[in-house]
Amino acid sequence: MRKYEVMYILNSSIEDEKRAELIDSIHAIITDNGGEILKVDEWGMREYAYEINHMTRGYYVVTTYKAGHDAVAEFDRLMRINQSVVRYMNISLEEE
Repeated sequence: MRKYEVMYILNSSIEDEKRAELIDSIHAIITDNGGEILKVDEWGMREYAYEINHMTRGYYVVTTYKAGHDAVAEFDRLMRINQSVVRYMNISLEEE
């Protein structure tokens, strides 16, 4: 398993309770596929540098995790189709 970091931005119109459930479900994608969440850092609501999809704010979350290739592929697939995720970037923290 490799170590990864993902930063994702959630739609600002999501209520606090629903946002917490969404974050848990996003992290469950990793753990259900054999990965391990190492650290979660919620940056909170921030202004965008430029408008995205007619929005100017979003809720930022940075998560560090360990996972295999299959878990990362499934995570990427599900993040792309989730309408509540405005943007995300997944990077590997280890050299090959």
